[in-house]
Amino acid sequence: MSNTYISEHFLLSTPLAIDLYHDYAASLPIIDYHNHLEAKEIWEDHCATNLAQAWLDKDHYVWRAMRWNGIDEHWITGAASDQEKFQKWTECMPYLLGNPLYQWSHLELKRFFNCSKTLSQHTGQAIWSECQPQFNDKQVSTRKVLKQCNVTTLCTTDSPCSDLRYHIHLQQDHCSTQVLPTFRADELFAIDDPQAIEQTIAQLETCEQTKIATLDDYLSVIQKRVAFFHSTGCRLADLGLPLVTFAQCSKQQAERCFDLLRRGGDLTSEQVIQLKSFLFTYLGKLYHHNEWAMQLHIGVLPNVNARRKAALGAGTGFSVINDQRIAENLTRLLDSLDDTRQLPKTIIYSVNPEHNSVLASISGAFQDSDSAAGKIQLGAAWWFNDHKDGMEAQLTTLKNLGALGRFIGMLTDSRNIFSMSRHEYFRRVLCNKLAEWVDQGELPNDMALLKMTIENICYYNALNYFNFPSVNKQEAVQ
Repeated sequence: MSNTYISEHFLLSTPLAIDLYHDYAASLPIIDYHNHLEAKEIWEDHCATNLAQAWLDKDHYVWRAMRWNGIDEHWITGAASDQEKFQKWTECMPYLLGNPLYQWSHLELKRFFNCSKTLSQHTGQAIWSECQPQFNDKQVSTRKVLKQCNVTTLCTTDSPCSDLRYHIHLQQDHCSTQVLPTFRADELFAIDDPQAIEQTIAQLETCEQTKIATLDDYLSVIQKRVAFFHSTGCRLADLGLPLVTFAQCSKQQAERCFDLLRRGGDLTSEQVIQLKSFLFTYLGKLYHHNEWAMQLHIGVLPNVNARRKAALGAGTGFSVINDQRIAENLTRLLDSLDDTRQLPKTIIYSVNPEHNSVLASISGAFQDSDSAAGKIQLGAAWWFNDHKDGMEAQLTTLKNLGALGRFIGMLTDSRNIFSMSRHEYFRRVLCNKLAEWVDQGELPNDMALLKMTIENICYYNALNYFNFPSVNKQEAVQ
């Protein structure tokens, strides 16, 4: 069964949208500044062995969708064969009509395998067979996909304790894509989990061959890790904030809290918040000093199904949107850095779409000419919002409350190399939305202005926003 679902006009509903995408957006390079690919797999030019491995092995989006459709866990994360798992996935597809997974899967089939068949239980075997030679011949290996998609810079997400050996190998290998690490600081903040923070401290001691007994020891080691990451090309930090909290904390208070922590004592909830707030400010100042950008991921209520977490582990598809209020504490966190003019460039994402306007208004309150236009960014539509409606909502909020033309664009936030096609997905959504606003009379039908906006959002704004090494900055399109 063949059709033209993924046609050249996919997601483009008007002649203007078609022209904007094909004339201005389609051929631009990609800067994927936040994803979860492994540098090791890029270095080794890893190639999945089949579609099941590429799509199903690591993707909790897919796992959730299969559970929605009543598929037993045996066929999802269990011991079933790859081909059996893939067949069960195809059986779900007709019931996911309109879901972004439906759109992404067909887009990936078309772009990387030139396969136009529609996924269903009736076509699963034929699609498997049609795509398999590409895996056998390693035509869809990691580096080949990056090259095909014209990805110029890619930022992975890395533990502060990582030795970054594969990033260093890639730099020495002169990979066509610049692969840089991101300093993901979550484990440094695991203060409310004694076992986790002890494990992190032990790993840091091993990394730096030093003992951590005091708060100053801890901060010194963190500073050394930041310096090491910087030396390997890192220019981005990241932090997940499941809860957005803040409490004033002096150095002396932080020292007392850390000393109690190291002695195995129980910190009160207020002390945990104090120590986390102190650490947030310390790290923010380090990032500012190194001219890094800081990403904040907000609004996830993780692993809410205790029974399934116990059986399958954390991060297996049982996290949800958190409806916690964030405005007051988030502004206090940012203000703790802005007060001394040490607030770094900051990108703020929330998985809760109701936070869009809140985050846009907060971003506007902390803009400053000290680093870059659009210094504080309303981050791209993320996780549960990573679809056409979510992207349009984020773009609309930014249009109404901020400076849409300064937006640094899309990212994949994925472990699947084929997710690079989501940049195409976003660019189509962007061009279609701009054309819609033009047709409604909200924007002028000025092709030079639309060209500038599209090219800046899709590429040039990110190129100029991030302080990536060995990249020739280009002026944003005027």
